[in-house]
Amino acid sequence: MRRCLILAGLCAAFAGSVAAQGNGAALAARQWRQNHERAILDEFFSLLSVPNIARDETDIQRNAEMIESMLEKRGVPAKLVSVPGANPVVFGEIKTPGATRTIVFYAHYDGAPLDPKAWSTPPFQPVLRNGTIGNDGAVVPLPAPGTLVNPEWRIYARSSGDDKAPIIAILAALDAIRADGLRMKSNIKFVFEGEEEAGSPNFAKILAANKGLFAGDVWLTCDMPSHQSGRQLLVFGDRGISGVDITVYGPHVELHSGHYGNWAPNPAMMLAKLLASMKDDNGRVLIDHFYDGIVPLSETEKQALAAVPDMDAQLMREFWLGSTEGAPKHLAELLMLPSLNVRGMSSGRTGLQASNVIPSSATATIDMRLVKGMDPDATADRLINFVRKQGYFVVDSEPGADVRRSHPKVAWITRSLGEKAFRTPMDLPISQEVIRTVESARGATVLMPSSGATVPDAAGEVLGIPNIVVPIANFDDNQHSFDENLRIQNLWDGIDLMAALLTM
Repeated sequence: MRRCLILAGLCAAFAGSVAAQGNGAALAARQWRQNHERAILDEFFSLLSVPNIARDETDIQRNAEMIESMLEKRGVPAKLVSVPGANPVVFGEIKTPGATRTIVFYAHYDGAPLDPKAWSTPPFQPVLRNGTIGNDGAVVPLPAPGTLVNPEWRIYARSSGDDKAPIIAILAALDAIRADGLRMKSNIKFVFEGEEEAGSPNFAKILAANKGLFAGDVWLTCDMPSHQSGRQLLVFGDRGISGVDITVYGPHVELHSGHYGNWAPNPAMMLAKLLASMKDDNGRVLIDHFYDGIVPLSETEKQALAAVPDMDAQLMREFWLGSTEGAPKHLAELLMLPSLNVRGMSSGRTGLQASNVIPSSATATIDMRLVKGMDPDATADRLINFVRKQGYFVVDSEPGADVRRSHPKVAWITRSLGEKAFRTPMDLPISQEVIRTVESARGATVLMPSSGATVPDAAGEVLGIPNIVVPIANFDDNQHSFDENLRIQNLWDGIDLMAALLTM
């Protein structure tokens, strides 16, 4: 199976190589990159070596200052922009004489939280491997300057794919453009955020406080993995998100399961039944009015969706799946619908740490991915009302003895930060120009009305700017998990693509 996916990637890379010849900037970037691969990797490894968890303010500041310096080294005026209590946004700008429009490139430099013990090598000590860890890829030294790197090798480090790769691709593309003497046609702005993995709690505030600084005609969000087929992906929207934590209760102390089993309610079993009642056997959410208000796809979006390659059979083999939710609908179709996902559950202990007890509580963390037309707060309200209908007394703070004694079933529910979904029309003139540019650089391109994930759309909400997502990472980059990685060819293709978009 993996050979099939690698073959698909090689075919896509060949198609992209042919297409790059139709885009002068992409071809120039490719030729320049082939002579500077070691220098690009050295700079990338330096950036990946700086820890970047959003809550670690000192390391985040180091990242921001490093990226600011990287821009200034290339002659791009740059500065750090923030509001009280926020991690800085790195802002850079290239003003092009005579330009009548502005293209904004967004990426984020913070990374997802991690457990270093789960990693095969330390997450902030980047290594090059001659294949994936799953295929026994071994750590290899960086090649000597002037030596081409095997494009199927991988870089392992936190944020190698999500989301420092686009930053390096943009910087390398700038080097290539300048080296070839190419001219830009648009004003260019760079916006690199430091809190995306924390839910972007301050990003909209930063944009609102600096509207003129961040204004533009199109916002290119350089994030997310590419399509599983290996073809370049363009995404014109994303799902929003709403989340809750649910804790249900049994006895206030753990009780011996032999002495009190069949008598004291077991919160783990209660929670399992509650979660199971939220969806049917085929994955449809059973919460009342969950699907209300959804904005349907346009005809253009439906046509694009119908043309998306069907990778379900291959992916099922890759992920060892014997069935899928929502069948017979395909993955691409299902990503256009809202979802309810149990991110994790905890109660008592398992394995060698297990005791013969009835746990005292059980907790689940849920995320609901939303589509256009759904409100995060209203969706959370509907879930909470559903829990009430299952006989639970719902509280918004940890319940005390009086509350727990007064009700047979108690649920403490807390909400997490929500975000609305967005969709940029595919038939806008700027959307069509982006499509043509990407196809000229990368060949046949997969067009998705929306992704299944959530990226910040503060540009649309605060500034009213169309937002288009331009992914470059490999689909199997293990983003948000341990052993995150970036396939080298995806980085090289990303440099070609950014050069084409910078000169669009």
